[in-house]
Amino acid sequence: MPVPLLSDVPAALRFLSRLPVRLPSEPREDGPPDLDRLGPALPLAGAVLGLIAAAVLLLAHAVGLGDFLAATLAVTVLVAITGALHEDGLSDVADALGGWTVERRLAIMKDSRVGAFGVCALILAFALRIGVLAGLLAVGPAVAAAGLVAAVSVSRLAGLWMLAALPFARTDGLARSAGVPSATSRWRALGVGLLVAFGLIVHPIGLIGLLVASAFAVVIFLGVVRLARAQFGGQTGDVAGAATLLVEIAFLLGLLIVAH
Repeated sequence: MPVPLLSDVPAALRFLSRLPVRLPSEPREDGPPDLDRLGPALPLAGAVLGLIAAAVLLLAHAVGLGDFLAATLAVTVLVAITGALHEDGLSDVADALGGWTVERRLAIMKDSRVGAFGVCALILAFALRIGVLAGLLAVGPAVAAAGLVAAVSVSRLAGLWMLAALPFARTDGLARSAGVPSATSRWRALGVGLLVAFGLIVHPIGLIGLLVASAFAVVIFLGVVRLARAQFGGQTGDVAGAATLLVEIAFLLGLLIVAH
């Protein structure tokens, strides 16, 4: 793997999480992240985040806490280290769907308060993540750990591709300031993510598992794209965050269906 790609992982981790990782040679950032450069490193950074959560999952399972509690702790750690970045996006998008016009939906999305739709979306998302992880643990700890790392890695592609899939819904915001990554950056990122997933999934679950999980992820991603175009007139940072979380869940669900 090229050294420049690996050297971008700390910056990608800072973008995706609250981890204060920085190489001694790295300059201080001034302005939004350069996603065109960081794009291929995002799935690697996602894999690092997934490894942290998977370590908690395996440790909790090893000490006999049970599948459900082990899965809950792993998800809790993942939410903590990412600062609930994608959960915030999902709740904002869900609340915004209650608006009657595009302008009203975008205004609701910017509101920091969480409404009933947002709460329900978060409850369902947590239930699905924990339930699917617990189901994978019942198949085997190695399967669950590998699946979790792969899902977190692959799902971080969603936000990157969302930037190119739709126009910006607003004239300002973090998504617009980050710019649109080039096709080269996006395809390199996709290649890195698929290589990570292939290495993790093919042995414990098989190629069919990877294909089914990837298909689930693509369908959900395209569904979010279609919804965002119809309801918001484009994409925002919250839409990208929601897509990331939903793709992660879809990938895990596809793995569970095949693993069983």
